[in-house]
Amino acid sequence: MNITRRSAIKGAVASATALSAPAILSSKAFASSGSVRVFAWVDYVQANIIEAFESKTGIKVELSTYGSNDEAEQKLQASQGKGFDVIFPSITNRAGYDNKDAPNGVWLMPLDENKVAIDNIIPSFVRDSIQLGGVKDGKRFLLPFNWGTEGLTFNAKQMDLSGDDLSFGALWSPEAKGKAAFRQKSVLFGTGLYLDAMGKLNSNRMLDVYKSEDDMRRVMSEITKFVIEHKENFGAFWNNATEATSAFSDAGCVVGQTWDTTGLLLNQENSDFKYRAPKEGIITWLDSVGIPSGAENIEQAYEFVNFMLTPEMGGMLSNNTGYNSAVVGASEFTSAQYKKQFGDVYTNDVLGNMWWWQADTPYFAAVRNEFVEQITNA
Repeated sequence: MNITRRSAIKGAVASATALSAPAILSSKAFASSGSVRVFAWVDYVQANIIEAFESKTGIKVELSTYGSNDEAEQKLQASQGKGFDVIFPSITNRAGYDNKDAPNGVWLMPLDENKVAIDNIIPSFVRDSIQLGGVKDGKRFLLPFNWGTEGLTFNAKQMDLSGDDLSFGALWSPEAKGKAAFRQKSVLFGTGLYLDAMGKLNSNRMLDVYKSEDDMRRVMSEITKFVIEHKENFGAFWNNATEATSAFSDAGCVVGQTWDTTGLLLNQENSDFKYRAPKEGIITWLDSVGIPSGAENIEQAYEFVNFMLTPEMGGMLSNNTGYNSAVVGASEFTSAQYKKQFGDVYTNDVLGNMWWWQADTPYFAAVRNEFVEQITNA
């Protein structure tokens, strides 16, 4: 069964505010020395989080960062699961860590649920994460950590987008000529949702790409043809948060399909920038946390994971990045600005019309990358 809408999101948002926080740290005493090697998205583990963890535990954080799931997967595959103690993959990308030579067939360690603060996570996320890739062969390798979206960031003074105009199709409008920003692997899905909604693409709202390789090739071929036919709108490609922001601040883009943090952080600097949900459905992802199979500082890794799964750190992450924590009670520790931006974007209508990335199939990445190359080289 495909998860196409998560009604539990509404409950999760309410729970995060209304429920009292559970026990926020592991029951055993903190390790008082040692280090933990953390491999995270570039904006996840910022200085204030590191300072708080090191002050609380005495454990030193050795931080390395990545800008894409592909980069993280390639690094861990190449090192055979070694070199890091904690990692934060998108949960749908777990298959990218599978390897027949790995322990348990994955360059990730099965998590001991007696050591990890699983009860701190919103229950609906824990439940749905099983289907989305967090569990393999009955073993849990990844736990939900946070969630966010891809929608439209635009300069409201230069692009008049509201109501029926608030569509992924805005990327291809005459007003966006030479000024549209997007990540190639994502624009295939945003544009696919647009074409499907217009009746120009038979894709079962883009879920056919997970049905079979033949179906994925059929759907992607049609989308790629449309995108290349409109290549005069290409303004800037992005592959990480820094590049996405630069597309607007440096390359002069006025509209783009971006992660939520891009638009929300741009809005903090300049209120002309808005981040909103397209009518076709905002694309939604779930990131997770796990321990690589070759981790050496395992007890410190559990301490770090549990620390990040506290409401205080969930709130700090949201304030730092604009992403949304999967931790119960995290919203109690978010800023007024974050709460306002969340309310501006995630109305009840938006929460009821979310399009979720599904668990990767064996053919998914290779086929997608073929069409990404065609767009890149157009």
